[in-house]
Amino acid sequence: MTNIINLTPHAITFVLEGGIRKVIQPSGELARLTTKTVTIGEVNGIPVTTTEYGDVTGLPEPTDGTVYIVSSLVAGRVPDRKDVFIPNESVRDAEGRIVGCKSLGRV
Repeated sequence: MTNIINLTPHAITFVLEGGIRKVIQPSGELARLTTKTVTIGEVNGIPVTTTEYGDVTGLPEPTDGTVYIVSSLVAGRVPDRKDVFIPNESVRDAEGRIVGCKSLGRV
């Protein structure tokens, strides 16, 4: 069986066939990108900024039998990593709120 490690701050709920729910709790470790906020202008005295994304932090090296769930921003920075996935195929409730996902995805 493959070990799934959730490197996001949120529990990930998979809604599988037959309504079965599988929840992957956060590991307590976070994979993130370094960020820098840069002011690029203003509108009526309100600063307009952009975020510059840097290096990936908190993503362990590949380990046999282990996959990692990360944000799409992190996954996009490591496209060659076959052990890195994002939550995919959102499931929404009647009010349109995301309550889970159907699969693991790649960016």
